[in-house]
Amino acid sequence: MVTAVGDILTGLRETRLVAIIRGSDPDAAIAAGCVLAQEGVRFIEVSLTTPDPLRVIRVLAAEGSARIGAGTVLREDDVTASVDAGASFLLTPALAESVPFAAAQGVPVIAGAFTASEALAAMRQGATAVKLFPASQGGPAYLKALRDPFPQIPFLPVGGVDADAAEQYLAVGAFAVGVGGPLVGDAASGGDLGALRARARAFVGRLALSPSPSR
Repeated sequence: MVTAVGDILTGLRETRLVAIIRGSDPDAAIAAGCVLAQEGVRFIEVSLTTPDPLRVIRVLAAEGSARIGAGTVLREDDVTASVDAGASFLLTPALAESVPFAAAQGVPVIAGAFTASEALAAMRQGATAVKLFPASQGGPAYLKALRDPFPQIPFLPVGGVDADAAEQYLAVGAFAVGVGGPLVGDAASGGDLGALRARARAFVGRLALSPSPSR
């Protein structure tokens, strides 16, 4: 079920975290998503580059403990298929035809951008927020520089974000962070779920204790 745009922004500002599942085994991806939800992760992205991603989205959305988004959504038919499978929000790695198409249907979409011009274009196309990607290329200082002229744009840094970087991005005004490898590791490809559980518990706890991001 699609979640209202305002609810997505409010929920992400409260929880501060989107866990990104991108793996090679759909059953392992489902298992990883269940562990993340059990440990308090409330927003989970399933990349469409994962094998059988729509089944992964459908199963995790039906489980009901977390809001499930679809990632790497590039085409209009990706939007339709993801929403039909149960995705409540969408993410893109760049400006794409999927952004205005999703926005026109009232589907929350976090659009990928890196430059100031791309961020502005994303919001003009109806994006709910901007996914700063790849965030590691500029780091927290770059996000701070972007927010100076665009304080009204909600930025979600993604790419190379570990726990230390997450706190730094939040401190300079990110409304949430997207975390893949440093959190999920290889669990979505059949890796150790016990290790994933420990990482998720530590990550959620650490972000809950970090200072509130500036607005």
